[in-house]
Amino acid sequence: MTRSRTPNRFVGWAFVYWSLASVASVGAAEAPVPARVAALAARSLLTALAVSPSGQLLAAGERGHILLSRDGGAHWRQSSVPVDALLTAACFVDDQVGYVVGHDETILATADGGSHWRIAHFAPDTAQPFLSVACDRSGDVIAVGAYATLARSTDHGQTFAITELSAAPLKEKKRPARMDDDADLEQPHLNAIARSSDGTVYIAGEAGHLYRSDDHGHQWVALPSPYAGSFFAVQPIGEAGVIAAGLRGHLFRSADRGQHWVDIRSGVDALLDGATILPDGRVVIVGLAGVVLISTDGAQTFSSSRMADRKGMAAVVAGPAGPIIVGENGVRRLSLNSRE
Repeated sequence: MTRSRTPNRFVGWAFVYWSLASVASVGAAEAPVPARVAALAARSLLTALAVSPSGQLLAAGERGHILLSRDGGAHWRQSSVPVDALLTAACFVDDQVGYVVGHDETILATADGGSHWRIAHFAPDTAQPFLSVACDRSGDVIAVGAYATLARSTDHGQTFAITELSAAPLKEKKRPARMDDDADLEQPHLNAIARSSDGTVYIAGEAGHLYRSDDHGHQWVALPSPYAGSFFAVQPIGEAGVIAAGLRGHLFRSADRGQHWVDIRSGVDALLDGATILPDGRVVIVGLAGVVLISTDGAQTFSSSRMADRKGMAAVVAGPAGPIIVGENGVRRLSLNSRE
């Protein structure tokens, strides 16, 4: 299938800004341009979050901004970054090693806790983004993005093989009723990737596409999908549980590693695009229009509310002093007791 559909179809943070960046980058130089230090970077559009094992926080977003906090999110300092592309996702291997991905097929790596970054992969000629990344101590790093693109490193980020995701097909070809013309895409955009504690890896994507790998990303299987709309968040829960969330408040839970799904009533109709599990076991999901969902029963049920400012949120992590969110209002702490 050719890559001919237009970015304006896409919904979600990365795709909105991909449309703008694609137009702006026509005729641009191929060499990376370093990000500028900005006094208000912490209040700019930020779309990525990660937390290290010791609790250091990382936030990233527009114009190559990467910010670090060592005090639970009270204060942030901007890192030196060699690109000014929109950054979309991040992960830590340990307190020193981490990765950030973004537009122009950007993959950045750090070996000093995020103070400095090197370009591990950069391909602006592709004019497409990586949208999510997962990494672990084994040395495996997997980034996913537009048009089923998958980048994988097995040597601690020294080299990356860029391929198109190949997955064993569903035994039954029947899929849910279409929500749009892209429901049968052969190259779906891969919007989110996450690892479970046992090493199982999940990918959630466009037009209802879901995938699982049981061998750290070497081989993939397509999972049955509960609907044909796009997913923007995937979060493993326990040994065999996983939730997938996306357009119009659609939220689903599986208790058998994605083989069967249950529709969970979210109580909202906004796009859901970030999820995390707090140390006390609560599941938190955030989305556009200030939406916050909270579950206290292992994602069986959720209560819904909205932030007072109604600003969109793109990601949430469990920080050492409580949940941290990023989005339209930059990076801030999320008080679960002050919502409307």
